Amino acid sequence: MKVLIAEDDANIRLGISELLEDEGYEPIEAADGQEALEQFAAEDVDMVVLDIMMPRLNGYDVCRAIRQQNQTIPILFLSAKSEEIDKVLGLELGADDYMSKPFGVKEFIARIRALQRRIQRSTPPPTQQEETVAPFVMKDLEVFPGELRARRGEEQIELSQRDVQILALLHNNIGKVLDRNTIFNECWGMDYFPNSRTLDQHISQLRKKIELDPKQPALIQTVHGVGYRYE
Repeated sequence: MKVLIAEDDANIRLGISELLEDEGYEPIEAADGQEALEQFAAEDVDMVVLDIMMPRLNGYDVCRAIRQQNQTIPILFLSAKSEEIDKVLGLELGADDYMSKPFGVKEFIARIRALQRRIQRSTPPPTQQEETVAPFVMKDLEVFPGELRARRGEEQIELSQRDVQILALLHNNIGKVLDRNTIFNECWGMDYFPNSRTLDQHISQLRKKIELDPKQPALIQTVHGVGYRYE
């Protein structure tokens, strides 16, 4: 899923980009409002994160222009301002959500996931993707890709896009050992430079979410020197 990030502060823009990439999204960066519209026209964008105060074109003008072309794409406004009038104006222009800076990482990701779920509910997946997006079961864990969630009994577990991709890949290859390159290619993309530490850290965090005992994992098993397996 491609997310356009229009933010003139390079540090904030890079931070959001890295955060989204870690969560399994494909970030596209723009340093000002004009560049944002150019990127929107050039790329098949699924979601827009839009700062308000930017050079050349402000976020309000960018939102107006996007809404003239696309009435449904989710738009999340970011702003250092906190006055209610700015929020009202942003929402009236067609934004779907609004966050004031500074904001917490967990809240930001929760807002992004909520917007993604809205997309997935309104746009049925193509037939060839049904195996991947349909709910599936891994022992006592039910995974719901369309909701970016898993459930174990009454417990509800929030998952990232990449979490779901990894679990679906393991589930679709039950009993097979998946080497690191395979997991990277399928879940990070062919153009991502493999780094075992990145993968191992992500698996470690995923185990903390889904395993009853992360130190003795039952769902994602390590095959030393090779990769991972779901038995």
